[in-house]
Amino acid sequence: MKKMLCRLLSVLGLAALAGCGGVPVEKYAAQKPVLDLKQYFNGPVTGWGMFQDRSGEVIKRFVVHIDARWQGDTGTLDERFEWSDGTQTRRVWTLRHLGDGRYSGRADDVVGEATGEARGNALRWRYVLALPVDDTVYNVDFDDWMYLIDDKVMLNRSAMSKFGVHLGEVTLSFTRGAP
Repeated sequence: MKKMLCRLLSVLGLAALAGCGGVPVEKYAAQKPVLDLKQYFNGPVTGWGMFQDRSGEVIKRFVVHIDARWQGDTGTLDERFEWSDGTQTRRVWTLRHLGDGRYSGRADDVVGEATGEARGNALRWRYVLALPVDDTVYNVDFDDWMYLIDDKVMLNRSAMSKFGVHLGEVTLSFTRGAP
């Protein structure tokens, strides 16, 4: 019993440490071009992406068409996904610019509030997604990084985890403007 408890505590400790690492968004403060979400996500944006499981196998591919609009400090991103298995889904984000490069956001399948911080050409966006798999919904942590390449192209990489255990990654390339 004591050995099992020690193993459990070790696993939990490693999971906690895994969540502490990483590059702070401030590291990108001097990078150009500067990412302004209100400017980039304003009008049509198209993204091409894939989900890879923890072994690196591509499980699903997708195209997302985004209609993005801002009124003052409130933005709406209406995302329509076309998945490689023929299914279609929709997510509508409501974003708020909080000042000083900070953002918050909500969507129907996001648990609570998403938080984001932009510095230089990068944005770190964190949230919990209610992810349906078969007949069960799992709350999965997303650590989402976006990097502005130029005025039209942005790359996005998201790490998915549950209880600190890496589940997979989502990789996207966005292009601003009509495809």
